[in-house]
Amino acid sequence: MAEKKHSSLIVLEILKKYSDEDHILSTKDILRILKNEYDITLERRAIYSNLEILRQAGYKISDISDNGKGYFLEERQFDKGEVLLLCNAIHASHFISQKQSKKLIDELLNTQSKYDAKEFTDAVYIPNPLKTANKELMYNVEIVSEAIRENKVLKFTYLKYNKDKKLEPRREEPYIVEPRYIVYQDSRAYMISTSPRHEGFTHYRLDKISNATVEQEKARKLKRNSEAYEYARNKLFMYSGEMELVSFRCHEYIMDQMIDLFGTDLSVISDGSEYFIINIKTSRQGALFLAQQFMEYIELLKPEDLREKFKENLKKAVRKYK
Repeated sequence: MAEKKHSSLIVLEILKKYSDEDHILSTKDILRILKNEYDITLERRAIYSNLEILRQAGYKISDISDNGKGYFLEERQFDKGEVLLLCNAIHASHFISQKQSKKLIDELLNTQSKYDAKEFTDAVYIPNPLKTANKELMYNVEIVSEAIRENKVLKFTYLKYNKDKKLEPRREEPYIVEPRYIVYQDSRAYMISTSPRHEGFTHYRLDKISNATVEQEKARKLKRNSEAYEYARNKLFMYSGEMELVSFRCHEYIMDQMIDLFGTDLSVISDGSEYFIINIKTSRQGALFLAQQFMEYIELLKPEDLREKFKENLKKAVRKYK
């Protein structure tokens, strides 16, 4: 039996789980739940005392004088809309495993009444098949954050999928880098890092990092302030490689997609009634992939050698279908 001296906390849990504006509890309802679920028997006046204790602690509880029916918790740690937004974002995030997603979503839904929680589970009942199989994500977020905070080197194994759709190491020797930032791009979480072996940034997906450890070696001090999201945005689809200026002629039909990729500060030059030109600094492979993805509505203009490379790719693709 739960102790009666803790009954005010239990009454709070009952209000959190069973009450909202559409589900108002009477004193009789609270007494019944206390008895059935917690094996606690209280008098009515004890309920009134517990509710007053909770109000004095800062909880806003509507009562009969407000609604004419009974009691419900007016304010929660998160609003219903906030929780549903966060739950949907977690469910849709490919880099969070199914098990981790369920745990996070359950914890968020526990801040709401059981009726609002059911509303989410009824609406989102299909498992996300694109979620990662790597269960180390949360640990990776912590360990990379620690390395960044302490300005230390990180050692880890980097994974890839094999033909059996199983994650395996990309190479035998571990990767050793200087973590700088964590960013989110293309529904994935990335670690942006530097290395004494080469200039500039490199990036690694957090959901493909395994066996990560923070080393005692200190990371070098950055020579200049750099913006991680600027780097990530220019790395179209997070392809690596040297950056160069690329020009595209786009149909107005894909303006929304271009804004989604590059933001509202994208420089747009009108080219007739239906077309516009954009100039972006990105990797060659990323530029080719963008041209391929929207080939019906986009033309790669410059540089000329990259345009010729794309034309060759198109010819190879056509030959496959002959």
